[in-house]
Amino acid sequence: MKIGIVKEIKNNEYRVAAVPSGVAEFVRRGHEVFVEHDAGSGSLYDDIAYKEAGAKAGLTAEEVWRSSDLIYKVKEIFPEEYKYLREDMIVFTYIHSNAHMDQTEALIKSKCKSIAYEDISDDRGEWPLLSPMSELAGKGGFLAALHFAQTVNGGSGKLIANVCGMQAPVVTIIGCGHSGMGACELASAFGNRVNMIDIDYDALRNAKRIMPKNVSFMFSNRENLINCLKESDVLMNCILWPKTRKDHLINREDLKLMKRGSIIIDVACDDAGAIETCRSTTHANPVYYEDGVLHYCVDNIPSAFAQTASVTLSNATMPFALAIADKGLKQALKDDKHLRRGLTTYDGQLTLLETAEKFSLPYTDANELIRSF
Repeated sequence: MKIGIVKEIKNNEYRVAAVPSGVAEFVRRGHEVFVEHDAGSGSLYDDIAYKEAGAKAGLTAEEVWRSSDLIYKVKEIFPEEYKYLREDMIVFTYIHSNAHMDQTEALIKSKCKSIAYEDISDDRGEWPLLSPMSELAGKGGFLAALHFAQTVNGGSGKLIANVCGMQAPVVTIIGCGHSGMGACELASAFGNRVNMIDIDYDALRNAKRIMPKNVSFMFSNRENLINCLKESDVLMNCILWPKTRKDHLINREDLKLMKRGSIIIDVACDDAGAIETCRSTTHANPVYYEDGVLHYCVDNIPSAFAQTASVTLSNATMPFALAIADKGLKQALKDDKHLRRGLTTYDGQLTLLETAEKFSLPYTDANELIRSF
């Protein structure tokens, strides 16, 4: 199969889908790899490294798109790239079709086959291609709180750490998943008083086994949430909010309960999702204020740590990409129910239920689809 690795064009996106070691594995198995010029430069991988791994590197975007059967990338397809989509192409990337109706329409119209990293599941009911980025996002979110709390960066001037002679700051983390645990690891290590909130008692119990004594674990209910809002210097949302829900965990009115100079870090970046006042921001313009509370809602936090993110993402996605390349997409979908879970579009059909429900679009069940192969 011919695999194409393109340079990401999203604002401040420096990750690359496959690092040179991953490219070498494709080549070892007899596949051809085409790499756009400087596709890996943001992660410190130059064209020479990809050529040494066996790829044809240094190409234009058009050359890569036109030459490839499988486009292997990081972020969603942008309007500038719609013209390259075609019926005999496979796209493997983070798609987030729920949030990008124009992209969803372009994928359907082109009749290409698209698979979303974020919707591939595993036997534990988790999302293995999200988890490595989630950990980085949680840790990066806490580092952002440290940065934007500084007076020189427009913050309150409070160091989010335990300093002798000062009361330890309070950091509340909503969600004990991978991003929440990543955030908690750093927040607790800095000596803060940390609250972790979740509706899953087993997740709370498992987190308690790992985390130090300065972390408290609370069941997510309205009373506990209100108490945390009142005392927190930093509130971090680390849960994904269902796109079909119209309510919020934290409403605009609730911000009045928060302390002056407090910070909200929304790692999930769901526009008007768990937190009503949150909207996605970029690394170029990362923060804004609502009702006196600083909000940081960058939707690609891991890009700030591009090399680490590229290596971990490549490691996580590579087994699925290799399966598609080795077996062909039809057989790979037949063999792996978790890969099927990530199928977004196929030959002009929308195969992701959540997106179909949100936009009231016709839906084709991927399991039914493969029976026709």
